[in-house]
This record gives sequence, C-alpha cells and structure tokens, in this order.
Amino acid sequence: MRKAERFIIRQRRIQRICMEYVTECSLAVPVEKIKHPMATAKQIRDPEFLTQLTFEPLSKVNWGKFVQLFGERGACGNCWYMWPRVPRNDFQEGKDNDGNKSAMKDLVWEGKPTGILGLYEDQPIAWCAFAPREDYLKLEKSRVHKRIDDQPVWSIPCFFIDKNFRRQGVSIELLKGVIRYAALQGIKIIEAYPTIPTREKLPDSFAWIGLYKSFEQAGFQIVDRTSNNRPMVRYYTSI
Repeated sequence: MRKAERFIIRQRRIQRICMEYVTECSLAVPVEKIKHPMATAKQIRDPEFLTQLTFEPLSKVNWGKFVQLFGERGACGNCWYMWPRVPRNDFQEGKDNDGNKSAMKDLVWEGKPTGILGLYEDQPIAWCAFAPREDYLKLEKSRVHKRIDDQPVWSIPCFFIDKNFRRQGVSIELLKGVIRYAALQGIKIIEAYPTIPTREKLPDSFAWIGLYKSFEQAGFQIVDRTSNNRPMVRYYTSI
C-alpha cells in the first residue's frame, strides 16, 4: 500500500474516533446550570468580569466544585475527562455506575495532577485538563500527535466551559491561568492539540479540545502540523 493511501486511511480512522466521541457529547444531557445569581444576568457581560476569575488545581478541597461544574452527566456523556487517560473499553465501561467519576476521584485523592478549575465569584465555571503528557494514554499512542522531542512536557487535551460563560474569553483567561500555575511549579513546556475550525461557527460539542485562536491569543505557537486542522502547539514558560 502506498504511503499516501496509508495516510488517508489513518486520517479517516482518526475522524471516525473523533466523531464517535462528539456524537456522545451531542447526545449527552445538558450540564445542569450553575445556581449562581449572576449566571443568567451576565449572559452579556462586561469584559471586566474576566479580571475577577481565579484558578486553582483540582484537589480534595475543591472536588465538590468540580462535581458541581460537571453535573450529573460528567460534563459530556459521563466522560469526567477520563477519555484521554484510559483504553477505550475501560472508558466505555466507566460510563456506567460512575466508573469514570470514581477513577478521576481516585487520581485526585492520590494527589496526582489532573487539571485546573476556573472560578468566578467562588463558583466553578471552567475546567482544563492539565497533566504530564505521559499520563494521557491517547496522546502517547497517537500517530498524529507523536512526541517531537524528548523534552518533558505537560499537556492540555481538553476543556469544559459552563454554557453560561462560553464565547466570552474565559478559555483564554483559563490558559493564562494554566501558564502562571505552570511557571510557579517549574513546568517549562505546555503542549496542546487544538482545532482550527473549517467553518465559521463550530458547535460546542466539537470544541472540547480547545480552539487554536484561543491558544494563539494566550501566546502559544505551532510546533508541528502533521494535522492541518489540529496542530500541536506549545508555550515555553522559560526561554
């Protein structure tokens, strides 16, 4: 089989896997609304509210806020953002009986890095998965997003923004919060794999990996374009 044919088959396989996940997200019951007095009133917000956001790593202390943000369906089809971490069969099984939720909780209770929560007036409104790349099985096995060097990196494989706070710059501020946290922790390289939409408006269910324009505005740069629509980007906290 020629190289070009193998490439096409590989791209179709990747698209099929992504579409399966997106379908699950599209069919998921909407995440319950945050019961916060400002949530509805601030559908159209003064950009100044972004300066009031705070960010903190997920821990035992704020686990309840993480659960509040994700709701009864674990943000998207009982994912609980275990999808990039475990084999597909384990992930599918984990959708039942709070398996994925329990798996995420175990990681937190063990003190392992899982991600960053974004808070507005002490209420959870955003989440960003953030951990060493080797913790994400899907990335380590990816043919499209192979490691480009042997440098230790931390990866951002996915996002979740409460629907009342989307399209208002929260993801950019969240990324800046991740950068500040990484710098304080001595993490030198942050890596991500966002999407570059092929149409003007991208459905929310397709945005879980993050939008390239958000990363660009936060200072990330493309370091690999094996995939034209999902480049690998990096931010170096110390140069």
